[in-house]
Amino acid sequence: MTTTWAGDTETKPAPSPLARIQALVNTIELPAGPDRLAHADDAAPWLAANGLLAAGASPTEADLDLVRKVREALRALLIHNTGGPPPHAEHVAVLQALTDMSTAKVDVAPDGQVQLSAAGANVGERLLELLLVMRDAQRDGTWARLKACVNDECTWAFYDRSRNHGGTWCDMSECGNKLKNREFRARRRAGS
Repeated sequence: MTTTWAGDTETKPAPSPLARIQALVNTIELPAGPDRLAHADDAAPWLAANGLLAAGASPTEADLDLVRKVREALRALLIHNTGGPPPHAEHVAVLQALTDMSTAKVDVAPDGQVQLSAAGANVGERLLELLLVMRDAQRDGTWARLKACVNDECTWAFYDRSRNHGGTWCDMSECGNKLKNREFRARRRAGS
C-alpha cells in the first residue's frame, strides 16, 4: 500500500531550490497528523529523493532526530517570515550545530560563477545544503516569501506570491476562515 502524503502536492509551491525547504517543513501535518519522518521506512525514500540521504541507504534514529529538529527550526524561521516571533535560541542552535559539524565546498564553474555546496555524504552534511539554499534566497529576496501559515493548528509552509508579500495563510478557505471565525467569536465573547 502506498501512503499518500499531503506534502506531495503543494498548492502554493516555492520555486526551486526553496521548494526543498518547503518540502521538508511540510513532512508533518500538524497538530497531530502523520509524520513522514517518524519511521525510517517512510523517511528513507523521501530523504533520498530530496538529496538528504544516499540512494539505498537507511537513516538511523539519530539521523531522523536531526532532520526533525532541523525541520522545526526552519518552521520557526518561516513563522517569523509571516510576522511571528523570532525563532527561539534552541532553533538557532540546531542550525548552528549543522554549520559546526559540516563544511561547505567552493567551486568555480566554467563561466566563472562561484558555487557553494555541502561537502560530505552524511545526513547532517547534506542538511547543510538547505542552509546554503536559505542563504542564497536571503540574498535574492525570495526567502521572505517562504512562510508558515499563521494558524497555529497548521503552520504549513507556503510560498507567498502576493504582490504586497502580505500572505498569511496556506489556504484562505480553510485556515483563513477558521482563524477569522475564532477571532470573531473571541471578540464577541469579550464584548458580552
